[in-house]
Amino acid sequence: MNSEESAKTFAALAQETRLDVFRLLIKAGETGLSSGEIADNLSIRQNTMSTNLSILYNAKLVRRKREGRTIRYFVNMDTIGLLLTFLLEHCCGQEQDMVTDLVSKLQEGFVQSS
Repeated sequence: MNSEESAKTFAALAQETRLDVFRLLIKAGETGLSSGEIADNLSIRQNTMSTNLSILYNAKLVRRKREGRTIRYFVNMDTIGLLLTFLLEHCCGQEQDMVTDLVSKLQEGFVQSS
């Protein structure tokens, strides 16, 4: 991930509703949530939810899967891993093993907390 991609990712999260959606999807884990379930959980109108989900999807923060007439959304852990790696690439005296271990632990924590 480069600076431009990471800025786009952060821009997508720099809005309260989208940040709430992202955090809710992290909690949902591998089960994910439909856009209707997300809207209901956060008390947000469906058309507003669709716009926010599109922004998160375009920033590659969420992935989606069609299930009949509904679309289920999930956090894109690959993007989270890339973002964390980008943020930490100059951390720890550039000891790559430390960064890799930290990112792995953080990703495990996301999966376990969901």
